[in-house]
Amino acid sequence: MRTTIDKAGRLVIPAAIRDKAGLAPGTTIEISLEETGVRLERIAPGPRLVRVGKRLVARPTARADSRPTIDVAALVEEERSRWP
Repeated sequence: MRTTIDKAGRLVIPAAIRDKAGLAPGTTIEISLEETGVRLERIAPGPRLVRVGKRLVARPTARADSRPTIDVAALVEEERSRWP
């Protein structure tokens, strides 16, 4: 997908990419310059450790409705079909 930067320097991320990446209004984004281009990375709160019996379990700190749903099988299939 291609997009353009407007006169104010804003970049529109297409809706399909925003949905797939879990980007919603108010999402914190880390922007960095790399050798080959610009990298946008969604910043998500880290998990907290909770003791369950004798084990420590990582529990998400983000609300369930704010976490993106990820179809791992679809991601694997998409990656497989990218390469001949």
